[in-house]
Amino acid sequence: MERLHLPARPDWQALAERLGFGFHTMYGAPYWDETVAWRFSLTEIERDLEDPSAELHQMALAAVDRVLGDERLLRRLAIPEQVWDWIATSWKRGDPSLYGRFDLAYDGTGPARLLEYNADTPTSLYETAFFQWVWLEQAMEQGILPAGADQFNAVQDRLIDRLAALLPADAFTHFASVSGSDEDRGTVLYLEDCARQAGRHPAYVAMDRIGVDAQGRFADDESRLISYLFKLYPWEMMLRDPFAVHLPTCPTRFLEPPWKALLSNKGLLPVLWQMFPGHPNLLPSWFAEDGPPPGADLSAGWVRKPLFSREGANVTLLTAAGTVREQADGPYGAEGWIGQAYAPLPCIDGQHMVVGSWIIGDSACGIGLREDSSAITRDLSRFVPHFIQ
Repeated sequence: MERLHLPARPDWQALAERLGFGFHTMYGAPYWDETVAWRFSLTEIERDLEDPSAELHQMALAAVDRVLGDERLLRRLAIPEQVWDWIATSWKRGDPSLYGRFDLAYDGTGPARLLEYNADTPTSLYETAFFQWVWLEQAMEQGILPAGADQFNAVQDRLIDRLAALLPADAFTHFASVSGSDEDRGTVLYLEDCARQAGRHPAYVAMDRIGVDAQGRFADDESRLISYLFKLYPWEMMLRDPFAVHLPTCPTRFLEPPWKALLSNKGLLPVLWQMFPGHPNLLPSWFAEDGPPPGADLSAGWVRKPLFSREGANVTLLTAAGTVREQADGPYGAEGWIGQAYAPLPCIDGQHMVVGSWIIGDSACGIGLREDSSAITRDLSRFVPHFIQ
């Protein structure tokens, strides 16, 4: 595993624009950065990232059963009581999921450690699945990478296959995101394109344009009923919206399904540690009111995280003595907090790198890397490509 400085393709910005990657630069700063790339060995990918990610996903599914069987845990995860039965029904019915992304700390010298599971609305999908693969092929053609280089990246093929398996062939599937976010809209546009490649019929609707008819059914802004909905909108917000009262009785099927609300919650981390204490890919984690578990090694410090947080918001890094090392502002924290042992990210040239490991269906199938001068990965952290040699 090595971080390399490489020449950028001379026309990559124009190519990105042509291919719909309009958010390659945000707020005047690069988001996509191909002047840097990480090289991995095949063993590092298969042994240290792919296999552990698949195992972590199965552990997370086991945690859903654990939480649904314990009202105390449902309360600790701040799941509204009025949807407990609805979520349990979704789980027991086997409502399928589309995707998720583990964020992992991995430096090539030890096991990857789980930082969190973005199981509901993960982004960086287009740049992982499509644009970094285009970079790989062109970088080999232009002599930037050696011939025969590879990439851990079957994400697009798995997405198309999964969407073909999940979505009806004879009806619209609505895809929704919050208005005003170029990154979110780009992610949803990419998923719509994958749905078309799967032979399905996507229709876009902004979240604030979804309404309810007289029978409590969700409909789009053209009064079409929404039978299937992919929503790039977090369950923790949707469950608290005024329209949430209609969720348990509406006929809409959701991607991600309601039970994903249990996995996109930082409370998953202490639940996993309780279920699998000492697992090499987990970090000691605890609900704030409980304090650290006995024997937890906090010599490197620890991290305070809100149950609901996006893009590093309201995360605080602390030393072993409890003094603040770094913190991020944000709107989260009212619902509760967890603690987690600190796992330093690899840091080269002042840049910290986190691995995003993608799960499509139940399979680990690719990675995307983010870098930042901060040890807390945030919304504008740069995406850098990787290859296998």
